[in-house]
Amino acid sequence: MNTFTSGLSTAVGPLSITSSSTHIVEISFSERSNVSPSCSLPPVHRHCINQLQQYFSGTLKAFDLALKPTGTDFQKKVWKALMDIPHGTTISYQQLADSLGDPKAIRAVASANGKNKIPIIIPCHRVIGSDGSLVGFAGGLKNKEWLLRHEGALSQLALFNSP
Repeated sequence: MNTFTSGLSTAVGPLSITSSSTHIVEISFSERSNVSPSCSLPPVHRHCINQLQQYFSGTLKAFDLALKPTGTDFQKKVWKALMDIPHGTTISYQQLADSLGDPKAIRAVASANGKNKIPIIIPCHRVIGSDGSLVGFAGGLKNKEWLLRHEGALSQLALFNSP
């Protein structure tokens, strides 16, 4: 499979976007953004860049991209459930496990959430601790906080008890 990788500067730092000719396969937080000429990128990749720019500018609330995450069947089931969490809302890991019909699978759900290779688009940042705390995010908790604030989800969280 041929892959295409480019970078994008965003409010949460540089992102590296990888696609096949037909699907987005990975987005990662990187230290620098290598920008490839857009003419050499397939349409799905250019659409991803455009939609991420719209998301970060506040004009896009739902992504519409062809995705091809790689993982186990269980991980894919978790990631599909993440796609059902509306923009501007959060759920706990326990609520996510409950929605999958297995309340005891909370650790497996948390592990699958952490292995999501297409963050932001598959919104793993919308999953929080049962006590409302921000926990676990590959892009760092500061970026998770930024994304949730950007989406207007922080107002529902009882997180900030700081003096």
